[in-house]
Amino acid sequence: MQQSEGKLSNNALTVVALASEYCRAMELCASTEPAEFVNKMIHLLPRIYMSVTDVPRPQFNEVADYAFGAAHLEESYYDQVRRSVAESLGEHDAYLETFHRDMQYSDTPIAATISEGLADLFQVLYNFVEDVRAVDFDDVADHIGALRLDFSEYWSQTLCNVLRPLNELYQSDALGGDEESESDEMPFE
Repeated sequence: MQQSEGKLSNNALTVVALASEYCRAMELCASTEPAEFVNKMIHLLPRIYMSVTDVPRPQFNEVADYAFGAAHLEESYYDQVRRSVAESLGEHDAYLETFHRDMQYSDTPIAATISEGLADLFQVLYNFVEDVRAVDFDDVADHIGALRLDFSEYWSQTLCNVLRPLNELYQSDALGGDEESESDEMPFE
């Protein structure tokens, strides 16, 4: 799938690099200014979405029930990361979710938090990065394929849902980060 004569495609390498960069940004949230953190997420999440969707859907017929390896992320670490994002965003963490599957049965909006959405993504990507570190090079493509399947079935909607309130924070300048940061520059210039 992603491999050709012992090599991974550029897109496969990009997926691994972006997953690692996302995890690092989440882990450093407590030591990052809220506006800078939101800016980082606004730049990373669309790139992750695009890179993962560029991965062809794998055909795991020859590998029965392929899935990620062990769950590496402990619940206490997940909670620590989620809390650091929630504390950083403060009152801006909560938003009304309109794309929740239960919304069709509800007369009232469903509240969600940016911190939980980002932590859910962190859990998936952290486990993926740890799996990739632990496996033989020949198995990395299978893990990228499993990530692509998991993306379609689970976390693509989470990514899109959390990007909306992050965009609102970014565009409204609610966190007061109006100076242009280095990461505001396009990476291709």
